[in-house]
Amino acid sequence: MSRQTISSKRRSAGRDGVRMPFRRLAEKAISNEAARLFTTRATSARMARVGQAGTAPELAVRRACSAVGMRYRTRNRDLPGRPDLANRSRKWAIFVHGCFWHRHPQCARATLPRTNAAYWRAKFVRNVERDAAAQAHLRSLGFALVTIWECETANLETLRATISALARRCNYEVSKIGVAAARGRSKGGAFGLSRRIRPRR
Repeated sequence: MSRQTISSKRRSAGRDGVRMPFRRLAEKAISNEAARLFTTRATSARMARVGQAGTAPELAVRRACSAVGMRYRTRNRDLPGRPDLANRSRKWAIFVHGCFWHRHPQCARATLPRTNAAYWRAKFVRNVERDAAAQAHLRSLGFALVTIWECETANLETLRATISALARRCNYEVSKIGVAAARGRSKGGAFGLSRRIRPRR
């Protein structure tokens, strides 16, 4: 049988619904193989464009930390959970979590997609379990932790209070916090931040 004949049979099988061409539909099995993700190229491309670092909520937290004089690093691959901001000498770390991906309790953004619901439910469970394990590990190393949710960064007063509380826990001088915060407000709003916040993965 020639290669051309074999190729034509494969194409006809796809048209009859017996076999779906790989280029049109991708299938990915999760660890327990109980749920499978069926996605098109368009969906995959859209999800790939979701930012993981340097997003608007994360930049808002960075500016808030700088306003109160808290120095930090953003490259923290060596720390459990890869916190978004961390200071090793002062022993503190901040996670800036997207409400959708990390399942912010009682938040309207923590929705469950209707398509591939079983896949997403299992994925979210793994995300929450991984976050809890990473934070427990960091606490065992003596780090003070704060989790700031994406939706919380839209309220600049709440964000300032959260960062200031962490600064006091880590023995930053309160007087310096007040001076730095005042400088931030003088540049346009609290910390000179824009209120326009983009979703974070």
